Parts: sequence; C-alpha cells; structure tokens
Amino acid sequence: MPATPREPTACRAGLWLERLRAYSARAAEPVPVSVEGKLIRMVGLTLEAVGCQAPIGARCQVISPEQSRVEAEVVGFGADKLYLMPTGELRGIVPNARVIPTGRIYQAPVGEELLGRVLDGGGRPLDGLGPIITRQQAPIYGKPINPLARRPITEPLDVGVRAINALLTVGRGQRMGLFAGSGVGKSVLLGMMTRFTEADVIVVGLIGERGREVKEFIQNILGQQGLARSVVVAAPADSPPLMRLHGAALATTIAEHFRDQGRQVLLLMDSLTRYAQAQREIALAIGEPPATRGYPPSVFAKLPQLVERAGNGDEGGGSITAFYTVLAEGDDQQDPIADAARAILDGHVVLSRELAEAGHYPAIDIEASISRVMAEITVDEHQAAARRFKQLYSLYQQNADLITVGAYTRGSDPRIEEAIAMNPSLMSFLQQDMNQAVNYYDSLAALQALMAAEGGARQ
Repeated sequence: MPATPREPTACRAGLWLERLRAYSARAAEPVPVSVEGKLIRMVGLTLEAVGCQAPIGARCQVISPEQSRVEAEVVGFGADKLYLMPTGELRGIVPNARVIPTGRIYQAPVGEELLGRVLDGGGRPLDGLGPIITRQQAPIYGKPINPLARRPITEPLDVGVRAINALLTVGRGQRMGLFAGSGVGKSVLLGMMTRFTEADVIVVGLIGERGREVKEFIQNILGQQGLARSVVVAAPADSPPLMRLHGAALATTIAEHFRDQGRQVLLLMDSLTRYAQAQREIALAIGEPPATRGYPPSVFAKLPQLVERAGNGDEGGGSITAFYTVLAEGDDQQDPIADAARAILDGHVVLSRELAEAGHYPAIDIEASISRVMAEITVDEHQAAARRFKQLYSLYQQNADLITVGAYTRGSDPRIEEAIAMNPSLMSFLQQDMNQAVNYYDSLAALQALMAAEGGARQ
C-alpha cells in the first residue's frame, strides 16, 4: 500500500501558526460573566453557587422564589463555583435560588455615635435605642501598621488590679492574654479591668460566649457610667460562625478608629478561642484539611492578623491596649490555640483552677504568668521587688507538699523558713475583692513595703 504523501514542512508550520493565532484570539476575548447565579448545593452551612463571580469577602444576596433574602459572604471558590457562608438564618432557601453579588464588602460604622451602644456582629443595634447613623464607615478588615512606624511601649497602664500592676505590669499599647479553663474567673477579672483601667474609650467584643452573659456584662460590670464611654459588640454562641468572625473584626475596627483620633483605647475580647473556633468551622466546611487537633492552617494565620491590628499607633497617635481571653480546654495550657496565642501576644495572665477552688480571687498563677514589656516600663527597684516576691512565692509552692504533711524539718533551710514566714503576707497581697480598685502607685507602694518588711525580718 503506497504511503500517504506528507505536507511540506513549511505548510505544516503555516497551519500550526494559523491555529495558534486563532487560539490566542479566542483567549483574548472577554469571558462572559453572568451577574446573577444560582444556588446548586448546601452542605452544612456552606452554600455553593454557579454562574456568577465575586472576590473573596464580597457580599451576596441569596433570594428564594418566595423573595425571602439571606445575606452571605464569599469565603472560597472552585473551578466554576463560589462557596458562600450565610450571615443569618437559612430558612426558606431552596435549590436554584438566585445568587446576586452586590459588589460591596462589609463595612463597620465608626464614630462618636457608637459610644454607649450595643451592636451585633453586623453592626446593627441590639439595645433597642434606634438605628445607628454614623458619618463614617471603615472596612472591617483593616490594613496592618508598618512595624517601624509603631510608637514603642514606654509607659505603664493602671488596670486597678494589685497583682497585675505590681508583678505583671502592663504597658499602654500592650496586648495581653487571659488564659484559663471554664469557670475559673476570667470574665470577673476582665470586668474588674473594664471598670478600673484608665482609658478614654472601651471597646468590648463578646464573641461566641453565652447569650445571657451579654446583658449581665453590660448591667453588672459596665453599668451606666461605664457604658457611656464604651462600645459593646456581641456575637454570642448561637450566631453563625461568619458573624462571630465579623464581631471580632468589627470591634477591632472601632478600636482602630478611636486610636487614629489620638484616644487611649482599651479593647477587651472574650474570647479569642471562640474566634478561632468560628474560623475552624468555616475552613472545614469549604474543604480545608485539618492540621493540629482539628484546626486547619488558616486558623493560625487568622490569629496574628487580628491581634497585630491592636497596639500603639504612629508617633503622636493613640493606642489600643488589648486583653484577649483564651479558653484552655480541659485546663490544658498546651492547647493549640493557647500555644499560638502565647507566641503572638505580649504577655499572658494564667488563672489557676486550684486557686479558684480554694477561694483565692483573682486566681492568678504568678509563676506561670508574664508581662514581656515590664522590664522596659518599670524602674530597677520595682523589678527587683517583683523578682524577690516571685522567688519567695515559688519557693513555698515547690515545698508546699512537704510543709503541708509535716515532712519538712524546721531549721533545715533558711530560705524555706523565710518563704514559710512570708507566705500569708504574699497570699494576702495577691487577693483582691472584685469591687475594690487598687491603683498602680498604691500597688507598687504595697509591694515595696512588703519586701522591705521581708528584708528587715531577714536581718
């Protein structure tokens, strides 16, 4: 059978060149994009839509045939679909519901009008005092500050708690964590600092906690006088995970606004753990694989993005001093969120269940707690007194079992004798009534007097 004659090389090259040009021309044509898509699938709280395009973070409206509307945010995308997470109830949504991108992102109302108000995670009022009309809005996910433009932490902040003022001194613009298991008193300690801390504006984010605690916090802890200079953002546990994320971001955005005006802001976030759990729910729902104890990698990327927004502003600006509560599940201080938070915060206050069960309040574990900026904002005499206090306290705790059962022989170690003699005074110094405020200078004076008495007894 005769072979089929082949085209000359030049002809084949010209044919391929024509095909390449035709392909390039088609590729350069704009891809037709439908403004309106449709809902094809719902898995858990995740909606999948096709036929429309929108960037991450964009707001969309999901409209059913009965015209019921649900707002959702784009949290991911695939080859030809968008993954949406709703910000409200999904009742009434049916297959093939219309999905309409709005072309907008979530904005936070900011301004003086927010003082004294209680908002939900979407910036809507919860207090029944009418709509909130502000002159300004800001994106809830702000831009990070250039680290070289930040003003350093140079002055101590009076939080009204003697143990923290004297032994774990907090600086204005610092970011601290309150680490504790459930029911150990972190909300009570947070409330003490809310009432007693010197600040121009207080922003409170109640994220993922029990709903009943919102009203209790406002009435029993803030009170009318405290609420007048405060903004409360509440996204309780029954809120969708996206609204819990928005609540934390909204509270931080409001704090940033007042800081940029030159105000001294106190930001209280209860809790950072619930924020991480909300991000875990979203990440797992869109298919991100779990990494550490069920937490996907995006959780550990979100934490510093939120925390780094707090702190001092540039020269001449204000500051955000932030306290984040961290729930150590099962009192495990090596919980992945607690471990990650310790690495990105400027210090941590650990609350002990043993102390709380013994009626010691606030139940601060001085040995396990630290303030990383204390050395930069306190004088040498203060640091020496705090170190001596911790040495005596730690020495007693290390030998507490021997002392309690009577196995320790009196006179065998002068250092332990001194720790035993000072222990009642040390424990009394660490305790404080929740309605009692002890300012920074009184705390320091009490510490110096206690250590002077210890030095005199030793001589």
